[in-house]
Amino acid sequence: MKNKNNLFKQSLATLALATVFSSSAFAGKLVINTDTSDPAPKKAFEDVIAGFEAENPDVQVTLNLFDHEGYKTSIRNFLTADAPDLATWYAGNRMLPYVNAGLFESVDDVWENNGLNKSLASAAASMTIDDKKWGVPYTYYQWGVYYRKDLFAANNIAVPTNWAEFKAAGATLKAAGITPITIGTKYLWTAAGVFDYLNLRTNGYDFHMALTKGEVSWTDERVVKTMNNWKELVDAGFFLDNHAAYSWQEALAPMVQGKAAMYVMGNFAVAPLRDAGLTKDQLGFFQFPEITPGIEMAEDAPTDTLHIPANAKNKVDAKKFLAYLARADVQTQMNETLGQLPINSASVAGDDEFLQAGFKMLSNTSQVAQFFDRDAPAEMAKAGMEGFQEFMVKPERLATILKRLEKVRNRVYK
Repeated sequence: MKNKNNLFKQSLATLALATVFSSSAFAGKLVINTDTSDPAPKKAFEDVIAGFEAENPDVQVTLNLFDHEGYKTSIRNFLTADAPDLATWYAGNRMLPYVNAGLFESVDDVWENNGLNKSLASAAASMTIDDKKWGVPYTYYQWGVYYRKDLFAANNIAVPTNWAEFKAAGATLKAAGITPITIGTKYLWTAAGVFDYLNLRTNGYDFHMALTKGEVSWTDERVVKTMNNWKELVDAGFFLDNHAAYSWQEALAPMVQGKAAMYVMGNFAVAPLRDAGLTKDQLGFFQFPEITPGIEMAEDAPTDTLHIPANAKNKVDAKKFLAYLARADVQTQMNETLGQLPINSASVAGDDEFLQAGFKMLSNTSQVAQFFDRDAPAEMAKAGMEGFQEFMVKPERLATILKRLEKVRNRVYK
């Protein structure tokens, strides 16, 4: 009997030891999958990993790089079959399918234990689904209105802060023979940026997000109001002629030549405008102006994020890495390499006036949209952007376009 008891105790001890080994088998090994294969993002991640390993010498990080398109087609497969410990993705509705499928892990504890609800406040809403946080944001960049300061000055135009001033500025430019707004809609997302801002300023962030989630009809009177505001600009001839024939890069030329004065665009347009010869005295930036008084000034700021897959093997070290990535010093250094904006930072290093302006603007809002083709499902985004381009060419088709988009909504969000 004594021998049997000893054997039983030994079996329990062996089982307990096996459990410990099983739970810690992957401790110290951290696998990260990213789509940051371009030179600047690649270096930024490599530097972050080096810093993390220096502070956590017991953890060895493996970085698996994918090209952008390959990553989009691979992510669902590897989240399901062979999950890494961390994976890059995007905020807002772009992460919704993976949350709903149970493929991302909630990281509320990382946010709560590291004070992230305060330090990452501007991106908190875009990381929240069902009142839970699903990842950590580490970089974003602003959208807004880039403009020719010299053309404004020559025509005695002050930077507009509301809808009436914006339309008046456009009318003055038009009378002077200058196209108020350049745009190229050959690739449809540029028109989506205009729609985002018109809808955010007309109806507010909550309505805009409800629309992209499929909770609002495209024939709703509030959507019609947004489109009628847009129609005012189209009917007044504010946009570049033949814009459907131009890419966003080709539409930079009229602005460089002084034939157009404004561009509703992301901060990535600054570099080519500078390369084309525009000087500090010529190129400026302002926040898209208020339309409906009292509505908070939400912004488009596409945000890149890092997530823990639900099937990750080493969630303990993954959470350590997320906490490290969320730090202000880490995000500041990383975004110096990326040429973008840290979400957690008291200031932005360097003297780039556009990054400084973007940082100030985004730091003063808690409502950040991701961009129409990130916030809406792919099929809805495609149909919406096609409709926006068609509307800009044939505004009289508005009712028909909205009815068509409503049919797509009913199909996509079943």
